[in-house]
Amino acid sequence: MSRNDQHEKPMIDGEPRAAGPFQLAHEDSAKSAVEEAIQQPVSIEQLVQQIKETADKFVRDKASRGDVKMITTALKELRYALKVFAPYRTKRKVTVFGSARIPPGDPAYVQAVEFGRRMAAAGYMVVTGAASGIMEAGHLGAGLENALGVNILLPFEQAANSIIHGDGKLVHLKYFFTRKLMFVKETDAVVLFPGGFGTLDEGFEVLTLVQTGKSHMFPIVLVDEPRGDYWTRWREFINDVLLARGLISPADMALFKITDSVDEAVAEVLGFYRVYHSMRYVGEHLVFRLQKPLAEVLLARLRVEFADVLAGGTIEQVTALPAEMNETALAHLPRLRFKFDRKSLGRLREMIDEINREG
Repeated sequence: MSRNDQHEKPMIDGEPRAAGPFQLAHEDSAKSAVEEAIQQPVSIEQLVQQIKETADKFVRDKASRGDVKMITTALKELRYALKVFAPYRTKRKVTVFGSARIPPGDPAYVQAVEFGRRMAAAGYMVVTGAASGIMEAGHLGAGLENALGVNILLPFEQAANSIIHGDGKLVHLKYFFTRKLMFVKETDAVVLFPGGFGTLDEGFEVLTLVQTGKSHMFPIVLVDEPRGDYWTRWREFINDVLLARGLISPADMALFKITDSVDEAVAEVLGFYRVYHSMRYVGEHLVFRLQKPLAEVLLARLRVEFADVLAGGTIEQVTALPAEMNETALAHLPRLRFKFDRKSLGRLREMIDEINREG
């Protein structure tokens, strides 16, 4: 993901004389462990060459036309979407999900308009699925200049809304999985209003990615209409079934916030970046980039309160590491460096909240 620097690098290909199915399935993944161990950067040209070499293997593997067509379409879609998003990479963004069936004037629609307006005023761009309903409302509030759209090609319900229709910041994609990648890779927050299967799917998707460490950490806010019960009833299921049966951890409840207030939703997003800035892995360490250094008394408290998330060592306050020097715009930011156990993501979110409250 965009701020984790977690890249899977393919293997240097050797041609075994008699490779079994397990070996063939994994021959392109072993190099990642080697490269991560030696921490040598790979150039863009080398990565593109690896894409070409992987493509050639489809012929060797006698892959079906349908499989190759799917991969080709997905690669084209991602290249296209990344090109559209590239000029806005340095701007903060919030992704807004919600039903395409909620009409203008509905309390949830009105809230989404106000939320989009407030986030644009705070310097954020608003990314939506670009259709009607809540997606249109988010763009209406943000205005065209601050709107990005990732539309899905469907036979129904999914024509681009009038705000972003025909704009250069609108992407049309065939596959949900490429669309989902763009929603999360490019975002600094996810805010969900009431919706159907798609909204719930996106909500569980982002929670899963954050909970498993497959995404950078970001705020996830679930917004009910005033005095509404859509997300509070959802939370009852999470509490009474998932949490009660031990299928998630109590700390995982810190990964999201439910509110019926636009003020609280905006404050949750902006407050997340009050002191915390971003994160990435450097070797075996997780590095938090911060807006300002932490006082020693707070640092000492973090070392005690969050010792359970460490896989050894302690929490150190440092300057930019040599491996981060390619990110010149962030080089001046102070850092926290520690060996994270890579599983206590709910606790990691609680640690970020503590830094933002007390920092």
